[in-house]
Amino acid sequence: MSEHTLKERESMGEFSGLLMLRHVVRLLSHVALWISGAGLVAMTAAVFWQVIGRYILNASPSWTEPLSLLLMSWFILLGAAVGVREGMHLGFEIGLHFASPPVRRAMEITTHVLVMAFGGAMAWYGWDLAMGTWSAKMAGIDLPQGVDYLPLVGGGFLICLFSFERLLTDLTEKRVPEVPLGHVHTVE
Repeated sequence: MSEHTLKERESMGEFSGLLMLRHVVRLLSHVALWISGAGLVAMTAAVFWQVIGRYILNASPSWTEPLSLLLMSWFILLGAAVGVREGMHLGFEIGLHFASPPVRRAMEITTHVLVMAFGGAMAWYGWDLAMGTWSAKMAGIDLPQGVDYLPLVGGGFLICLFSFERLLTDLTEKRVPEVPLGHVHTVE
């Protein structure tokens, strides 16, 4: 959906709930991307300190490896969620390109529903794992073991939410957009 179409609909009051959802989801997407970037930088710093501690100070810190793994889980899953929102994941684009508009719409809707189910299951079972292991402590860092599974909850929730937004957008579009054979990256 083009920005021009959004502004026209906003001025007409059409789909105001969807427009509000799009603004909130866009903000969440940007925040998730910035947190992912900060997590990558923090993980790099922790690994750098691990190398300094091991090879220069001859005293390897025990907290850097579990912290690095936790940060990596967060930035991978938050980044994956942003990829869902931007439509940057692997797909069967050639099938969408050659499908008729009604078949293309059905394929897109089916994809969004399946991705929503996957994200919801990831969040649900991630929460179950986190709560089931919360009483144990992580090795090398004084945090509950359940913290290791919270990225599944956050990433799964955002994957579900971002896919829901895409589903609503596809359901409210009157025209089924063409799918080019090469993906064009759109930055909002």
